[in-house]
Amino acid sequence: MNGKLTREIVDAILETLPVEITVLDENDRIIAWNTRRARIFSRPAEVLGKDVRVCHSVKSLDLVERLLREMKSGERETARFWYDQMVEGRSQKILVDYFAIRGEKSRYLGCIEALQNVEPFQALKGEKRTLDD
Repeated sequence: MNGKLTREIVDAILETLPVEITVLDENDRIIAWNTRRARIFSRPAEVLGKDVRVCHSVKSLDLVERLLREMKSGERETARFWYDQMVEGRSQKILVDYFAIRGEKSRYLGCIEALQNVEPFQALKGEKRTLDD
């Protein structure tokens, strides 16, 4: 990244993005998440420091294991999934992206999970190139 960002700016950016972010360390432990008000999945404070596997259903554990293994080995940098979920009585399309976090010499530092409701994007038609409401 070019330039220099203060901790305050980085925190504000992560809270401003319209994406729910969870960060894992190199040992698959949950180390942080942004606190967006409208969350798709709640994150109780007790999960900080816990293995990410405790937050996933048994039926998804094989997929989680494979994803983390491939990211750690360098075989995979990203993964994308989407599914329909009922939220407040209506179906929403949820997009989930995973990104390997790499440091110097491509050393695996962890993983970011980013979720967002993409239902509003599916309704876009034509173009909008003005600031009008």
